[in-house]
Amino acid sequence: MNLFSLSLPQVQAAVLVFIRIGAILITAPLFGSRNVPLKLKAGLSLVLAFAIFPVVGFKEVYLASIPSLLSAMIGEVLIGVIIGFTARLIFAAVQLAGELVGFQMGFGIVNVIDPQTSTQFSIIAQFQNIITLLVFLALDAHYWFILAISKSFELIQPLGFCFTDSLMEAIISLSCDMFVIAAKVAAPVIAVLFFTSVALGLIARTVPQMNIFIVGFPIKIAIGLLGVGFSLPLLSYLLRNLFQRMGDDIILLMKLMS
Repeated sequence: MNLFSLSLPQVQAAVLVFIRIGAILITAPLFGSRNVPLKLKAGLSLVLAFAIFPVVGFKEVYLASIPSLLSAMIGEVLIGVIIGFTARLIFAAVQLAGELVGFQMGFGIVNVIDPQTSTQFSIIAQFQNIITLLVFLALDAHYWFILAISKSFELIQPLGFCFTDSLMEAIISLSCDMFVIAAKVAAPVIAVLFFTSVALGLIARTVPQMNIFIVGFPIKIAIGLLGVGFSLPLLSYLLRNLFQRMGDDIILLMKLMS
């Protein structure tokens, strides 16, 4: 591909390709981490754009006005954001579950900075987020986004983005699933901690001389950590099913956008 022989419509199509790929990489887990330098993301997006543009079969796109070009760019950004949205919801669900468990254990005021989002999360949420990322890499789920880059150009041509009612329903359904996933991940540990609180309450009634407030903290932390450890196989099983289903969700969303 000779860069100096490209016409203006081809240049515009190449820019739209670059913007879509960049939006997918920025919003996707691992690729979109804040630890990954912005120059590396831009360089990788540019390399993929050069590799994909000659084979995507795009028709020439000519946008005569600045507003139409900006509208097309916004559409390409939305395509990438929606594609990355599916995996982000899984990570958000696990972090929400960790927040719930950490609060029940008494870790509500013990926060650490998440290096991916630069926001504060509890220690349990950060731990489960790392486990989720490791499972994500172990299952090669990040390849789904490489596939989504090429597949999106087959399903959605430039200027072909359409925000339909079906797309909105699918996004809402995936968002609702986030809370269901969080409940499934946190339920075993929260149940154990609940029965621990009931047991401590009974002890406080039968042995009023015992300062159950002081004794209960280390007990709940210890039992909570044991519960998190024993629930890791369940977390791994849930994540395996979710990441395997993630590819179908991405393809479905791309079909609804076309």
